[in-house]
Amino acid sequence: MRSTFLSKRDTAMLVKRIEASWPSNIVPKIKTIKEYQVDGDESLYKSDDFTAVQVGKDKDIVPFLGDVSLLNRFPSVTVDMGAVRFVCNGAKVTRPGITAFDNFKKGGVVVIKDEVHGKPLAVGIALIDSDKAVEEQKGYVIQTLHYISDRIWEAHKLLNI
Repeated sequence: MRSTFLSKRDTAMLVKRIEASWPSNIVPKIKTIKEYQVDGDESLYKSDDFTAVQVGKDKDIVPFLGDVSLLNRFPSVTVDMGAVRFVCNGAKVTRPGITAFDNFKKGGVVVIKDEVHGKPLAVGIALIDSDKAVEEQKGYVIQTLHYISDRIWEAHKLLNI
């Protein structure tokens, strides 16, 4: 696994990408970011204030599941315990498995939590608005991008950062 500090220009570009897709006022002023290239297009970004991951074919940047204080600032859905096994294997979140919603828009970052403990299981991108999802009985709601036990999760455990 390769690790490098991003240049000032690359850091500024990364922060702009994050600010465009994350809720406002989440990303503080950042001086340095260290990138850990996990596998191909997957990377882990670590600064003093947050940890994020770049995943998926669109190279989306989402918060790292281990950064709970950051995750609490994002909208979330709660899934029933029958869906947990599938979500932890990277499956899309479907409407029947969701028991509770926060408000979110299509294309926004959403945290997926379990029903019993309320712990984050995965992070994904909303495929439809929450208002529409509440009215639906079936269909995909969230594309899971980063989940517990994926390559980035395991790489983070090996890094001990």
